[in-house]
Amino acid sequence: MAWTAPMTAVAGSVFTAAQFNQFVRDNLAETAPAKAVTPGGYFVTTATNQIAERNGVVATNLTADVTTSTSYTDLDATSGPSLTVTTGNCALVVISTSIHNTGTSSSRCSYEISGASSIAPADNRGVGTYGVANNGVVCSNTVFHNDLTAGSNTFTMKYRVAGGTGNYQSRRISVLPF
Repeated sequence: MAWTAPMTAVAGSVFTAAQFNQFVRDNLAETAPAKAVTPGGYFVTTATNQIAERNGVVATNLTADVTTSTSYTDLDATSGPSLTVTTGNCALVVISTSIHNTGTSSSRCSYEISGASSIAPADNRGVGTYGVANNGVVCSNTVFHNDLTAGSNTFTMKYRVAGGTGNYQSRRISVLPF
């Protein structure tokens, strides 16, 4: 249902039930309190005079895993974490992981976006360590995207190294869709 332009009241005129329903009840049904169904949800504008409730989501994989791949990929035994969420053209993405490299090279973690959008993992949206041998470092990064295609988008963490073996655990991705 869409918002209806207001009615002009005229002194002495009869305000019918149909007019009340169209111009008062139906417009109140388009407000945030009327549309709120999820505790912690928030509202975004989806079009002129249109709102939608959105909810932040998080996916976690606490399993330790490794890769020796020099291009972004899944880890050797596990993938992700990954989550699918309905977005508008914007979302806030937060990733974190405990990360280290068995050698003196770098280990990196980023994410890809697939579904309505298609965005490859990139170092400038990720986290990484350099020359940290056998010492885990917890890294996180937050990126605001305003380049998404509205719809169902899947956010999946991906991993790579410049050399050596990258070790990752306590992997988390959170998305706040707008």
